[in-house]
Amino acid sequence: MPDLLNYRKMIERIVIIDGVDPVTFYGVNNANMQLIRNFFPKLRITARGNVIKVIGEDAETAEFEKAIHELEKYCAKFNRLDEDVIIDVVRGESPKEARHDGVIIFGINGKPISPRNANQKKMVESFIHNDLTFALGPAGTGKTYIAIALAVKALKNKEVRKIILSRPAVEAGEKLGFLPGDMKDKIDPYLQPLYDALEDMIPHVKLKEYMETGVIQIAPLAFMRGRTLNDAVIVLDEAQNTTTHQIKMFLTRLGMNAKMIVTGDATQIDLPRSVTSGLLHVMRVLKNVDGIGRIEFEKKDIVRHPLVQRIVDAYDRYDRENEQQFIADAKDDDNKSVE
Repeated sequence: MPDLLNYRKMIERIVIIDGVDPVTFYGVNNANMQLIRNFFPKLRITARGNVIKVIGEDAETAEFEKAIHELEKYCAKFNRLDEDVIIDVVRGESPKEARHDGVIIFGINGKPISPRNANQKKMVESFIHNDLTFALGPAGTGKTYIAIALAVKALKNKEVRKIILSRPAVEAGEKLGFLPGDMKDKIDPYLQPLYDALEDMIPHVKLKEYMETGVIQIAPLAFMRGRTLNDAVIVLDEAQNTTTHQIKMFLTRLGMNAKMIVTGDATQIDLPRSVTSGLLHVMRVLKNVDGIGRIEFEKKDIVRHPLVQRIVDAYDRYDRENEQQFIADAKDDDNKSVE
């Protein structure tokens, strides 16, 4: 009879961890789960995917569930779960957090992603205070990376329900010809830089889930027509390669509770010479419109390899020298025609 009474006290709880990547949460070779089990030796605990099943007495299973949700919250914020954090939480203490002033989000393995120069900080501020932000400047200044980090932060904080990332599908001075495969196979090469940034910030399993459920959407600019984008952060990258009609179409997709970030580099326009860049045109059109932020990045803001800044400087010098030579040649031609 005592055994039967003890049996009746046992209950089963199902705990779902849907805010984190299970691989990160459970640890390498399930080391984190093994540590948690050590603190709850009386419980029978099984974990598969994002579902944890626990059997034991009511009070202890409730304590276990509370600890799991606290650890889930920490793991979702920092993208990592360390042994000392598990010990603190299971003991009912608040985990010790180092100060991370200015961090936008924590990427894979807890890597803090923060503004690395003054203009990146201005971009973060502009995103907070404006529904539309233009980030303009040379390659390597982190415009796209910061834009996507801001979008991921808004999604994690439940400020929006989805992220939409877009680029014009324009070849960078090359003719790639026929690309095999279905539509996704054809457009993915143009969008790969966006995938690269996302993979730095969201664990693979979670990113795959977001992509499959449409929480994160990556599409070429042409696919934006006819949509109204509500409850979202929308990022348009490489906007210098839009036409005037395309960028107008894109900007007018802005819906309720949504923010847009447009990035571009006016020195890397891949459109035919006869086509006006939509980015250059829109900056003149929207010059005096309220509610729009504009950040001008410079060569000194480049955060890639130091050689990148020297390459940009060299091209600028070359362009200036050739422009001066062109003017000089034109004057010589005018003088000769007069003679």
